[in-house]
Amino acid sequence: MLTPDEAAAVALSLKVATLATLASLPPAVAVGWLLARRRFPGRLLLDALVHLPLVLPPVVTGFVLLRVFGLRGVAGAWLHDTLGITFAFRWTGAALACAVMAFPLMVRAIRLSLEGVDVRLENAAATLGASPLRAFADVTMPLAWPGIVAGAVLGFAKAVGEFGATITFVSSIPGETQTLSSAIYALLQVPGAESRVWALCGVSVAISLLAMLAAEALLQRQRREPAT
Repeated sequence: MLTPDEAAAVALSLKVATLATLASLPPAVAVGWLLARRRFPGRLLLDALVHLPLVLPPVVTGFVLLRVFGLRGVAGAWLHDTLGITFAFRWTGAALACAVMAFPLMVRAIRLSLEGVDVRLENAAATLGASPLRAFADVTMPLAWPGIVAGAVLGFAKAVGEFGATITFVSSIPGETQTLSSAIYALLQVPGAESRVWALCGVSVAISLLAMLAAEALLQRQRREPAT
């Protein structure tokens, strides 16, 4: 059984991961399509920038977010003064950090899925009078949908387990920004709390494993579809 604070951390992680995934999915589809279907100057640079959070230390990403979206940052000050939106040391900031860290995984899965769609089918739809947007919605999306969903699931799993960027950007405030990972880290500093750490680790493993199994099942389904 989890304590109320631990249950709150798990619930917050699920809320943060869900919001991060939903917010990242549309731009991830757009960027994935751009990288899969278009050749343009700077394409390699865009690809590198998209995947940069995967190779940077998460603390660096969190620090950059704090400097940009903190109350003294250019974007953060404008959002706070103009729209009343605050990211630093708020759960919304945790969602932003998780979205940034999950975005590369989502783009990669979606891009591979889109590259697997036969362009001739899109061209055939165009010859029948479909606009590019209509061809994308009616032809490309249904064929690439398993990969898109798999990318979303992978992004969700990454967001649930995110720690470095989140704790750097929004700290670990119980009930406000303390996610599952930061709750585990906090318990590691408490003597005699090993059983509580194991409990939260079990919850984390269960959530991540279910997400990965769902993503793999969708990818396997996509691989089998062309042969059926």
